Amino acid sequence: MKLKKTLLGIACLATLAASAAYADFPNRDIRVIVPAAAGGGTDAIVRKISNIAEESLPVSMYVENVEGGMTATGLLQLMKARPDGQTIAAITYDSIITIPWKNMLPGFNMDKMSMIARITSEADAITVPESSSYKTLDDLITAAKEKPDSVRVGIQNMGARTHLTLLQLQEQTGAKFKIVSYNNSAASQKEALLNGEVDAVVTSLGDLAPLIESGQARGLVEFSDTQNAGFPDVPPVTETDTGLDLQMGSFIIMVAPARTPDQVIEKLETTYHKAYESDEFQQWLKQIGVTPAWLGADDVTQWTSDIQQQLFSTMDDLVDKGVLEK
Repeated sequence: MKLKKTLLGIACLATLAASAAYADFPNRDIRVIVPAAAGGGTDAIVRKISNIAEESLPVSMYVENVEGGMTATGLLQLMKARPDGQTIAAITYDSIITIPWKNMLPGFNMDKMSMIARITSEADAITVPESSSYKTLDDLITAAKEKPDSVRVGIQNMGARTHLTLLQLQEQTGAKFKIVSYNNSAASQKEALLNGEVDAVVTSLGDLAPLIESGQARGLVEFSDTQNAGFPDVPPVTETDTGLDLQMGSFIIMVAPARTPDQVIEKLETTYHKAYESDEFQQWLKQIGVTPAWLGADDVTQWTSDIQQQLFSTMDDLVDKGVLEK
């Protein structure tokens, strides 16, 4: 009995010591990994919200871009970091779907990350040049059905999210597009759209906001069930005449290494939520055409598991049909 009491006392002391160790978190600057190039949409959003978030902290939050491997390089650095909340990261669609489905990082799964919160949701969209004869999604689909492979559509990476979006559109409509890949680069898609190399591109409206706002490009549809306040002239797919309900897109989720203490996750979640709810951040998202989509730590953990299972099933089905290669 004395031994049990002694062990219990040691365990309690250890718990108290651990709580005390993180009571003053954060006590040094926090590194925020963005596993994508500087200047892109993810980079801009994470920098904006982190800059606002650090106003509530006694330390700075500095963003570091770690490119490579469809976010895999940045994820490896996150997973190797100490689980103390001093290193966190932003992850997107490829981190949750593409990398584990293709087994790009053997042994990787979401159990190696602790979710902090989901910040935004960006639906994929189809955008055409302003001079395009395609005025609606139905126009585009009709042309691709009447003359298969005649409509050239630019995507980002074969097998990645925008490719899956277009494959599902073909599968559900019977259309056949000529698919052109641009190596995970919205910048390359923009150039191809402007110089006539493609007839349309699939990416978020936010990626092409400057072209749309300048009148050089025009959004046909957004694969969402909600009207994007930043682009009121672009209908969600559920409000088109096609009868489709194809919803696809990316998102930004903040994560920490697995085993990061609960009180640290809670502190980070609270800090980011305050920044998320600020008028400055909400108005800025509206200006760039990105949908705010907050989910706290518990909810986003369940959501990522659900969306992963759903899309894995869809992708496996497309492989079985010979439409997609794994």
